[in-house]
Amino acid sequence: MTAVQTDPVVSTPYGAVRGRYEHGVAVFRGIPYAAPPFGPNRFRPPLPPEPWDGVRDAGAFGPTAPKPPYSESFAQYLSDPDVPGDGCLNLNVWTPEPGPGARLPVLVWLHGGALTRGSSGVPVYDGRPFARDGVVLVSVNYRLGVEGYGLFPDAPANAGLRDQLAALQWVHASIEAFGGDPDRVTLFGQSAGAISIGALLAAPQAQGLVRRAILQSGPPEAAERDKVRRMVRRMANRLKIPATAAAFADVDRELLLSTQAEVGRLSSPVVGGPAFGIVVDGDIVPRDPLEALTQGDAASGVDLMTGWTRDEYRLWLVPGGLLERIDRLGAVALAAAMARCRVGAEVPRGYRGLHPEAGTGEIVGQMVTDHLLRRPLHRLADAHPGSSYVYEFAWPSTLPDLGSCHALELGFVFDTGETPESRKLAGEGAPRELADEMHRAWVRFAEDGDPGWQAWDDSHPVRVFGDGPTRTAYGPRDAELALWDAAVPPVRHEGSTPASALPDGSPTRSTELRSVVRRLRLPGAVRRH
Repeated sequence: MTAVQTDPVVSTPYGAVRGRYEHGVAVFRGIPYAAPPFGPNRFRPPLPPEPWDGVRDAGAFGPTAPKPPYSESFAQYLSDPDVPGDGCLNLNVWTPEPGPGARLPVLVWLHGGALTRGSSGVPVYDGRPFARDGVVLVSVNYRLGVEGYGLFPDAPANAGLRDQLAALQWVHASIEAFGGDPDRVTLFGQSAGAISIGALLAAPQAQGLVRRAILQSGPPEAAERDKVRRMVRRMANRLKIPATAAAFADVDRELLLSTQAEVGRLSSPVVGGPAFGIVVDGDIVPRDPLEALTQGDAASGVDLMTGWTRDEYRLWLVPGGLLERIDRLGAVALAAAMARCRVGAEVPRGYRGLHPEAGTGEIVGQMVTDHLLRRPLHRLADAHPGSSYVYEFAWPSTLPDLGSCHALELGFVFDTGETPESRKLAGEGAPRELADEMHRAWVRFAEDGDPGWQAWDDSHPVRVFGDGPTRTAYGPRDAELALWDAAVPPVRHEGSTPASALPDGSPTRSTELRSVVRRLRLPGAVRRH
């Protein structure tokens, strides 16, 4: 019997695909779920792929979305393969039982990367361990950066989010043939992927496509339209073209990427700035996703799991020595963070009281993490008690200064800690038993919506992984988050931050805050991964 005859073949609505058996699991890579988004389709909503005759080979990862590479300081920790080609709207499927009838739970993965980087081909995201444990794993590529999230007067917004919706619709129509149950789809993602999930849960067009969702280190949110417009306008100014989709579509792809990287260099979660993001568009995002999920009936009947890492900020600040720079800047850096978070001095003063041994960099990092992640994720869980589960990942990397940083949990969730790409962030010696526990919790949640610990209620149960034996802690972040609830927003003055808002009582002009941004030189790559 030949290898071709033993390879798994599955029919999709657009044609048959031939995968591979690898270690007892059927793998299909690079399946198109939409047409290539270039030529006449550039900056437009996704269209169905052109049907094909015969059997299409699905043995290799498909093209990745155009994206600039990580800077050297981040590339030492993060892998981001690049596969050339136009057909970047593709997905991959790992399944233990190809063919209809198995009705297995399905996990659909949306990668992170600040909506400007990342792909489904990162080896840490290998789906074999999930398929080994009886779950069909689907991972998705979608448009990034200005191609996916540019805001133009002559094109619909949120093209990358529309790609993700098209992939979900493909899963609903096709996954049964791969052994999956279209009524048991769990959408999960990290950072920008989790932010995307928040928007999709609130999108009218996605209702009924998702049974469960896991948001890892990313809250439901909408970016300010003006911030996205400023990114586009700055790119247009550098390129000397109008800020329209038609004009951008005529620009060489590599030139567009290099311009995007340069314009986005100073954006970061710590000091903000212009950046690409999902925006309210009156269509797929009719209102702010967090408001929709906490004040309306969006995601009604959807089981939720959310969480964060203990030291998210360390991936944002450690590369390139940025954490040490913040410590040296002291009160000036703290003032920039206060302006970013729109709070007065009582909040950082409270953090000092709770963590008297912490340096300025840690205070700033945890403040921004709570502002961006933990507070909105608490609100989301509060709005869905009884069907929400919350976790904290606390195992520290064995690499210097990274701690329990952003994205570190991924090798444990996917059970791919043995890969060199996972060790780039975790170092050597990641505990096998912790990976077993976390991976199993994600499998259990996909199976029946219960990861194995107490659902969210007024006692605020949080499952803590990696800080000694796995346990449930009650309200471990409540003291810090209570500082925000009691804070009075400071009065803003044009061009300055008032003296009462600063730790040392001295006024700081907006020009000095901009100087902090320049001195920190926080690259756009760190916005969200």
